[in-house]
Amino acid sequence: MENITEGASHRPYKFKELKVYASTEWLADNKKKYRQVFDRYEVSYIYAELSFHNKLFDEEDWDINIQLRCFSVDKGKRKQLCELTLNKKVSKYDHTVYLREGWGNKNEGSFWKKGTYYWEAWIDDRKEATKYFYIEDAGTPFTVESNPYLEMKSLRLYEGPFDDIPEEERNYYKQFSSEETRYVYGEFVFKNLNDSRKWQCELYAKFYNGARELKGQVVRLQNIKQDEDYITITAGWGSNVRSSWRPGSYSLELVFMDHLIAVIPFEVAEENEIGIPAVILPHKRKPVILAPDEDLSETFEDVLEQLDALVGLQEIKLRVRDHAQYIQFLQLRRERGFEESEDINIHSVFIGNPGTGKTTVAGMMGRIYKKMGLLSSGHVHEVDRVDLVGEYIGQTAPKVKEAIEKARGGVLFIDEAYALARTNDDTKDFGREVIEILMKEMSNGEGDLAIIAAGYPKEMHHFLNSNPGLKSRFKLIYDFQDFMPQELSEIAQYACERKGIKLTNAAKKKVDQLITEAFRRRDRSFGNARFVFDLIEKAKINLGLRIMKKNNVDELSLDKLRTVTALDIEKIDLNPIKFHPKIPIDKKLLETSLAELDHLIGMNPIKKEIRELVDLVTYYRSVGKSVLNTFNLHTVFIGNPGTGKTTVARILTKIYKALGILERGHMIETDRQGLVAGFVGQTALKTTERINEAMGGVLFIDEAYALTSGNHGNSADYGNEVVQTILKRMEDHRGAFFVFVAGYPDNMESFLKTNPGLRSRFDKVLRFDDYSVAELYQIAEKMLDENGYNLDGDAQQHLRQYLSFLYQYRDRYFGNARTIRTIVDQAVKNQNLRLANLPKEERANINMIVLEDIQEFETSTDQFVFNKNRIGFRSSDR
Repeated sequence: MENITEGASHRPYKFKELKVYASTEWLADNKKKYRQVFDRYEVSYIYAELSFHNKLFDEEDWDINIQLRCFSVDKGKRKQLCELTLNKKVSKYDHTVYLREGWGNKNEGSFWKKGTYYWEAWIDDRKEATKYFYIEDAGTPFTVESNPYLEMKSLRLYEGPFDDIPEEERNYYKQFSSEETRYVYGEFVFKNLNDSRKWQCELYAKFYNGARELKGQVVRLQNIKQDEDYITITAGWGSNVRSSWRPGSYSLELVFMDHLIAVIPFEVAEENEIGIPAVILPHKRKPVILAPDEDLSETFEDVLEQLDALVGLQEIKLRVRDHAQYIQFLQLRRERGFEESEDINIHSVFIGNPGTGKTTVAGMMGRIYKKMGLLSSGHVHEVDRVDLVGEYIGQTAPKVKEAIEKARGGVLFIDEAYALARTNDDTKDFGREVIEILMKEMSNGEGDLAIIAAGYPKEMHHFLNSNPGLKSRFKLIYDFQDFMPQELSEIAQYACERKGIKLTNAAKKKVDQLITEAFRRRDRSFGNARFVFDLIEKAKINLGLRIMKKNNVDELSLDKLRTVTALDIEKIDLNPIKFHPKIPIDKKLLETSLAELDHLIGMNPIKKEIRELVDLVTYYRSVGKSVLNTFNLHTVFIGNPGTGKTTVARILTKIYKALGILERGHMIETDRQGLVAGFVGQTALKTTERINEAMGGVLFIDEAYALTSGNHGNSADYGNEVVQTILKRMEDHRGAFFVFVAGYPDNMESFLKTNPGLRSRFDKVLRFDDYSVAELYQIAEKMLDENGYNLDGDAQQHLRQYLSFLYQYRDRYFGNARTIRTIVDQAVKNQNLRLANLPKEERANINMIVLEDIQEFETSTDQFVFNKNRIGFRSSDR
């Protein structure tokens, strides 16, 4: 992220820069080894360098106060790690001031963990700059000989203008013309060895002349996605004016993680010379030529044969072949002079669950289209919503256009494309802008591009329906079905070959049983091929653990080291038993919680039921019975507004904590808005986040009936998605958290009937009746007493009459304690206004509410303006 500054002419300084470094080594011109990406194992301290220009240079000394704050960022939430305060006297002899401070631990690898961080610089309580940096962890320390992040596959040089040139237009040289050369570019292709996670790659490209003088430096910071096999980075230096390069010897050096990883020598002479220069690698004795791995002999039929070799996907294979043959037919017609009114459409939608081969087939589609002359390179550039949608107005279009240009010549693969389409009535989402730009590109763009949108079946149908133009652009829809058990078995065999192991017949039978069991229990999150690869990985781990327990491992044959037995498979537990902590009863908390419950006015049946539950749980704990296997303890709170549902829920949560049933004993309060997301596919994620927050405690959903009511139009299905997600987590994490749902009586009855699983999960129902007149009066007296007020005799009599009147005409919207709160607040306000209008010496009984203060509360139905239900009233004609 760039430095963030705001100028101020009256300040005695001008901000210059905020940089980050880790090495304390001094370089020329008072510089450090500035970086933004660090390997966890090499880092002890991370330093911030703040620099600014002294406006009072050569005039006077002055004082400055500086704070350097470091934060970590995780899932959008930041945590402050340190705040370093510096009070410095700036000398009039310093035209530029540098301040450096760091944070960490002297032991490398002990403090900093993988993640995103940033430094903030504050000068005299004014934030001057923010600088992000990243800590990466590839599992093992980085060395030049053993780089766990990257493997160099191709290093080539080419010439071009300032804004680079497309890959298909590049001519690769080992010698450049001094007359014609503008910028000398390096194209670096690496194999991603750290492909199990996302990470940040920072590469320094330094251009030196023959005298080892630094001609220029380019820094590339690139976000590497999980499962991204290859990384391509380009960097160039020069000028748009030709003849800016003098004849001579030069070198391009690549620095990664503060290590020199390659040197590419090249010459500038009279003429260009096509070729690939030999690369000097620090750990190699001789220079090597690193050219791209490209099988130029591969034919169109070779690619189709590789497609046919994939396990399963029979319908997909047939449709791809038919599509390819139809394109060949159209090309033949054009060669013979036929005029086609439309261009050949190669944009498609891939519908299917995870692990069904969508990404693999997308790569093959790119190669097929390239062999047919429809694409120039056939590569795949994979993106998702985060890569395309900007955070602010004006950010989205540049991000989309950048992604399109990176994919130009190949395939733009948009994973979870449905996330771009929010509900139809949401006009504020930038995802709509992405869709509009994509449609424009597909209609009249530059071409040389295939766009493939992929995602879950239900969500992708919504995506196509979200804009009328999408179906006309995406005419090819491929449905990737879940693999059958026999196909998953074949994939397991392939996974074994990839991982260098083999299964005994008994082990193979066990694996097939696990696959069949998982297939029968599958839902839409079932991983298909990913599940199988994970299963085989676990088998290999068990093999390794078994082997390493032997005393003669060095004498074991190769066959022993790769053979997985049935015993290794039996140790794989796809549904491990979750043990709950045994927490003793907190008697003091239990007593205070029950006393708090008893202190509540009314609700005697509820108090009795909760006390009976406490007695049962206490008895079960004393005899060693499992409470969680006997009771679900998920509870429905039914009652009108103001009847104490939320208050009792909070007390009940503390009681469960005191009984040792809940590990943490907190309560997360939410409603429909806190669970339902604004666009398809994200509701389950949002609900899961809330459940994760409630783990070890209670998730309290107020007005839960709104999740399944029909008043939300097209978003009603999102509420059902919330219910399905919660039910599954209630089953999968039984006893790890409890769900309390609350709402009005009629609405909650309808809510429980919408899904058969709801009634079976919620085995406790607490019904909160409306307060009686006497209880309402007690509540009013309690509220007044808490505020230091009391009623005189006339006021007491009038308030009782008014409450009796309200109770007689109440309806299902009657506010109960909420209505009392409104009455009390108004009475206190009236009393305060009455006393305010009296001379100070006449103000007596300042804590007394008299009849005059509550006279406005009339026991007359004339106040009912509308003949409809109102909170606290019932119309006179009912």
